[in-house]
Amino acid sequence: MARRNGARTLAGAAALALAGARGAPGQQLTATEAAVGPATVLAHRSFWGVGVGIARRPGGQGRLAATAAGGDDDGAFGMRVEASAQFLLQPGERSGESLYGGLGMAFAGGETHRGAGYLMVLLGIESAPGRTAGWYAELGLAGGVRIAGGRRWRRFPSWW
Repeated sequence: MARRNGARTLAGAAALALAGARGAPGQQLTATEAAVGPATVLAHRSFWGVGVGIARRPGGQGRLAATAAGGDDDGAFGMRVEASAQFLLQPGERSGESLYGGLGMAFAGGETHRGAGYLMVLLGIESAPGRTAGWYAELGLAGGVRIAGGRRWRRFPSWW
């Protein structure tokens, strides 16, 4: 019973974050994003690798992101797949840095370890989220301490 209520709470929190992230109709800044960079999870069985990701900012302050990473999982090949709903504090800033946070799910598996799913919580900072490219850095929890960073490219509407 507690497990089901936890999933409902998480789903409700993600829905509220995305619903509250909408701006006024005339202010809808949408974007499609691609990212690449190193990722690591420090835990009993650590992961080190390189990930690629895609994301969609449907407007307002929300972002839906998916990432896949491959690399070393305690000496053998391993993969991580992650999906998250994120809340951006200043999505239209064209200079400086902006903070964001997110909730999601991660799946990790490898040649020598059985796969497992994890709840993911992250905090991040990115440069100029209103520009076509910038760096990002993330710290969070997802089966261990999760650290990721890299470069993110964005495609905005032509009017931006």
